[in-house]
Amino acid sequence: MAYQLDINWPEFLEKYWQKQPVVLKNALPGFIDPITPDELAGLAMEAEVDSRLVSHANGQWQASNGPFAHFDDLGETGWSLLAQAVNHWHAPSAELVRPFRVLPDWRLDDLMISFSVPGGGVGPHIDQYDVFIIQGMGSRRWRVGDKLPLKQFCPHPALLHVEPFTPIIDEDLAPGDILYIPPGFPHDGFTHQTALNYSVGFRGPNGRDLISSFADYALEQDLGGEHYSDPDLTCREHAGRVEDYELDRLRTMMIDMINQPGDFKQWFGRFVTTPRHELDIAAAQPPYQQNEIVDALMDGEVLTRLSGLRVLRVGDSFFINSDGWKTVDPDAADALCRYTLIGKQQLGKALHSPAFVAELTGLINQGYWFFYEQ
Repeated sequence: MAYQLDINWPEFLEKYWQKQPVVLKNALPGFIDPITPDELAGLAMEAEVDSRLVSHANGQWQASNGPFAHFDDLGETGWSLLAQAVNHWHAPSAELVRPFRVLPDWRLDDLMISFSVPGGGVGPHIDQYDVFIIQGMGSRRWRVGDKLPLKQFCPHPALLHVEPFTPIIDEDLAPGDILYIPPGFPHDGFTHQTALNYSVGFRGPNGRDLISSFADYALEQDLGGEHYSDPDLTCREHAGRVEDYELDRLRTMMIDMINQPGDFKQWFGRFVTTPRHELDIAAAQPPYQQNEIVDALMDGEVLTRLSGLRVLRVGDSFFINSDGWKTVDPDAADALCRYTLIGKQQLGKALHSPAFVAELTGLINQGYWFFYEQ
């Protein structure tokens, strides 16, 4: 089903985005869960899906990672099952991500779904990403504290908790409510009544990840091979001291590598379209012929993008799933970046270009796009 968000986005971005948490009451009116607990449990049994179980009993926290063979000994209280990137594997759940495409695709992380029984939760913690927590079936109470320096500790090797905090939000969520939490705000969810929660996360890279990835790209592309030079070197009294002007030259050498616009865009396009979780890619069998693609689209059929696939335009360059894409039709490629559902209206005259149709056919046969079935 198509979900409609009742959010005033300009107001939300001005007042709350990366500034303060907020409960958006009934932001998804008439909300219906797109997945059942049994379906979520089935996904957690698959090796390709990142999942974990977290439990709390007699003051002790336990956590384990999937895939899980069974869920027979869990009991009726005090545990949660969580699965990451469910939008990659479960088409009805992926529909929950679409209403958030007023925000940049490159910032989207994934859709995490949790199923929790009474008393279930993962404990008080801090995340370093923006998250919209949608309440599905059941009821959970959420406490969110202010963004203050707090001590963190590990009650279990797989869990990082935060010391007790004073809540600035403390309320129960009902189906269709959304809790937005920016990075750095401590929070804790406690289940009253067996519940499903859907977390749409948006993550920004940190400087360490950026520099590490660019260094890998520089090695791959053989960039930065020039050595430090100092033809103006003069005699010095203190041979054991590195002078400030020398540090400035070294820093400039490093910055100059990043300041090459072409290489920077190529690196970033590859970096930002690399998925953090497995994709459910299945090549078309049998492969499509070009004329089949054109005929289907001209007859009104629609292509849908593989959920979780990262397709982005960076400047005038295009990238798909960590690879650069040199296209013969930038307008049509731009449409493939802009729309997750695409047909003859969006592709326009490109369908009359054999060269572009060959490109599109290749992408479809790789499993990146497929014909949409309502």
